Amino acid sequence: MSSPLSHPLVRTFLASVERRTAALPAVWREELLEDLREEIAAALADDVTEDPAVDDVTEDPAVDGGPVISEERVRRALDWIGTPEEIAADALAEESGSIPPEPENPGGTWLTLGLAVLPVPLCLVPGVGIPLGLVAAFGALVRLWRSAPWVRREKRQATLFVLSPLVTVPVLAAALSLAFDGISAPAFVASLLIALALPVVGAIRLARSAARLREQAPQEAGRPLG
Repeated sequence: MSSPLSHPLVRTFLASVERRTAALPAVWREELLEDLREEIAAALADDVTEDPAVDDVTEDPAVDGGPVISEERVRRALDWIGTPEEIAADALAEESGSIPPEPENPGGTWLTLGLAVLPVPLCLVPGVGIPLGLVAAFGALVRLWRSAPWVRREKRQATLFVLSPLVTVPVLAAALSLAFDGISAPAFVASLLIALALPVVGAIRLARSAARLREQAPQEAGRPLG
């Protein structure tokens, strides 16, 4: 089976980002590229399948007849992430015009991430669940944008993940109501649980990014100046 990161379009995309961010410190550039690899792999992993009926999968005789993701699917995933020019411009702006990411106490990070995933479960609380969920979401966004471990690009993506239930819950509830001839309490709970997936994914990504920064801090501190 071919790795999504081995696709020529992905290699060209990453090489372009690396070339355009040559002015960044090596540690920052490698962290950016690692984040991009994770994003691309996550976006394409579900499309690597053994089912030949899937339009976005074709057979690649160069890989023992194994399935590979189609060029069109890769292009859509890369377009969603952004162009190399946009990603490089954001990274360079972060480096030159704002405070660099700094390690944060794990307790503060986990408080932010807990607030990020809490709104959906709070909606299950009778009567006051939805207002409490909105308060938790607002608190998560305030802490997220004031926190040091993440750059602007990560914060923008995390904001979309935190706010995604505002769209996904009504859509899922409507779909389930049509499928089962009316919305029921179990169907509503199911829609909430499904909608929780994106905030959880966002929280995991932020947790990993903050953990990498904490691991790198002692190494950076031990390097000689000059």
